[in-house]
Amino acid sequence: MLTAAGFQVLLAVASGHTHGYAVMRFVEELTGGRVRLGPGTLYRTIARLVADDVVTESETHDPSAPHDARRRYYQLTALGEQAVREESEQLARMVDAARTAGLLDPQRRTA
Repeated sequence: MLTAAGFQVLLAVASGHTHGYAVMRFVEELTGGRVRLGPGTLYRTIARLVADDVVTESETHDPSAPHDARRRYYQLTALGEQAVREESEQLARMVDAARTAGLLDPQRRTA
């Protein structure tokens, strides 16, 4: 099972946000500003994902982006794609359970 930050990073990379700042922006936008991955959390999470072989540093880069030699780009490995897919499916089951329990549809709640 992935940590919340790990899942968010994998989801961002799977969505095409391949460098750290783009990952941070993706997570902030996705959560409506409720989650902000700070640089420490982000790069520790990425380092762990690289060590676990679910993310790898990519040689490709965005030619339209301003050049920054420090910018690192990431991509999912096959194991990373499997991990984010499995975690997504698990979360979807949990959302379905919440909906069934009436937690997501106020009209289905009973008093």
